[in-house]
Amino acid sequence: MTYVWIALGALGLLALWDICQKKHAILRNFPILGHFRYLLESIGPELRQYIVTDNDSERPFNRDQRRWIYAVSKNQSPYFGFGTDNDLENAQDYLIIKHNVFPVPTPKPDSPDFDPSFSLPCAKILGGFRERKKAFRPKSVVNVSAMSFGSLSSAAVEAINRGCKEAGCLHNTGEGAASPHHLKGGDLIWQIGTGYFGCRNDDGTFSLERLLETCEQHSQIKALEIKLSQGAKAGLGGMVLAAKVTPEIAKIRGIPAYQNCFSPSSHSAFNDADSMLDWIEMLADKTGLPVGIKSAVGELDFWEQLARQIDQTKRAVDFITIDGGEGGSGAAPRAFADHVSLPFRHGFSRVYRLLAEHGLHHKIVFNGAGKLGFPETALFAFGIGADMISVAREAMISIGCIQAQRCHTGHCPAGVATQNRWLMRGLDPTSKSARCANYITKLRAEILQLSHTCGALHPALVTPDHFEILEGPYDSQSIRSVFNYREGDAIPSAGDIASITELMNAKS
Repeated sequence: MTYVWIALGALGLLALWDICQKKHAILRNFPILGHFRYLLESIGPELRQYIVTDNDSERPFNRDQRRWIYAVSKNQSPYFGFGTDNDLENAQDYLIIKHNVFPVPTPKPDSPDFDPSFSLPCAKILGGFRERKKAFRPKSVVNVSAMSFGSLSSAAVEAINRGCKEAGCLHNTGEGAASPHHLKGGDLIWQIGTGYFGCRNDDGTFSLERLLETCEQHSQIKALEIKLSQGAKAGLGGMVLAAKVTPEIAKIRGIPAYQNCFSPSSHSAFNDADSMLDWIEMLADKTGLPVGIKSAVGELDFWEQLARQIDQTKRAVDFITIDGGEGGSGAAPRAFADHVSLPFRHGFSRVYRLLAEHGLHHKIVFNGAGKLGFPETALFAFGIGADMISVAREAMISIGCIQAQRCHTGHCPAGVATQNRWLMRGLDPTSKSARCANYITKLRAEILQLSHTCGALHPALVTPDHFEILEGPYDSQSIRSVFNYREGDAIPSAGDIASITELMNAKS
C-alpha cells in the first residue's frame, strides 16, 4: 500500500510540474497524459519502420517536415543521418536543386563576418515603382502569412508577433483586423478582406475614416494587403465559427458576439480590375503605404485585365501575393480545400509569366504562399520569380501546433487555434515567440546556404535553370521548360540586382 501512495504522490508532483511549466503546451494542458505523446513520438521511427507509415506519408506536412521545424525552433540540430530515405531513382515529380561546382562561401560561426540573424533583405523596394510615400525595402524575404486573431488564439498571435519582431520580419494580420495582440513590436501588413474588419461601417461596407484612424494610431502597419481569395477556400469568404467569436473578437471586428462570422465572397468596394486599381491608388494616396493584393489563381481573365490596366494606365498594385491551393485554413469545405484553385507552382508561374509578357515583373514585388516554409520549397519559389515568401502553418508548428487538424472545432490541444481559455493558457507567448524567431532565422539561414550552393549571393538571383524535376528512373525536365519561362525571367532588374548585391556584400 505504501508503494501505491508513493506512486500517487509522484504522479501528483508530476502533474503539478506539468501545469506550472511553460515550455510544452501539450503537457500544460494535459498533465501526465501529455507525456505519452512525447514517448510515442520518440519511438515513432521504430514503430513506423514496421507497422505504420514512413516519414513522407502524412499530410499536409509529413513527419520529416514537422521534425525539422520542431528541431530548428528549439535550436536543436537539424541534421539527419544515413542519407535520404526518399527513392530518388523512381521518384515522380521530384525537385532537384542543381549545385554549382564553385559555390559562394558561407561564413562560419567563428568568422568575423558571420551574421547570426542571417538577415536577408528583399531585392526590390515595396512601393518603389509607384513611389509611395512610405515605400520601403522589407528586411526579410521570409515573413509570416495571414492568420487572424479569432482563427488563432490571443497567445498564439502574440507569440508570433513577438517572434517576428525578434526575427526582423513582417507579420500579416489576416483579415480579422489589427488586434492588440498583433501590436507586440513586430511590423505588420494589415490584410483587408471582403468583410472590412477593423475598417467597416455598421452595414459592413468599407470605412476609409476608420482605416486612416487605425493607420495613424499604429506605426507598426507598414503595408496594406487586399485579400481577394485564399488557396484553401478560393471563391469563398472567410469564416470564423460562433464558438470562436468572443466579445473581444466581436469588438475588434465590429460584429455580433457568438455568431458565425462569414465574410462575403467578393468585395463591395470594387468589382473589376479597373475599379480595384482606382481603390488601391486611393488607399495608397491617403495612407502613403504600399498596397498589394492576395489571391489564389483560377481563371486568368482577371490577371490579363490587371496586366493591361497597369501597362496602359500606370496605376499599379505594389505587390502580389499568390496563394497556392495547397494553402491552409482554419475552416473550409473539403471540396474547396481539395479541388478549388491551382497549386502554388502552377498558379504563381502563370501569373508571373503573364505579367512578365507585359514587362511588369520588375515593377511589382511578388510574394509566394502555400507550404513554402522549408528551404527547398522556398528556394524553388524564388527560382520561379518570387521576391518574398510568407509562411503560416509552419509558423504555427514552430510555436507548438501538432497538426491535430481540429482548428475548425475550437478545441486545438496546443492552444494555437482556439479561444478556449484553458487550452490557450498552455501556450506561453514568451517561450513560443523565441521558437518562432528561431524557425524564421534558421529558414533564412538554410535558404541562404542553398543559394550559395547554387552560386548565387541571394535567393532572388537563383534562376529556373538551377532546378530540375525527376520523372521516374530515366526522365527529367528543367523548370524553365516546364513553365515556359523566357531567358531573363524570374530574376530582378539590373538595378535591383546591383542594389541587393551591394547590400549582401556589405554584410560580409
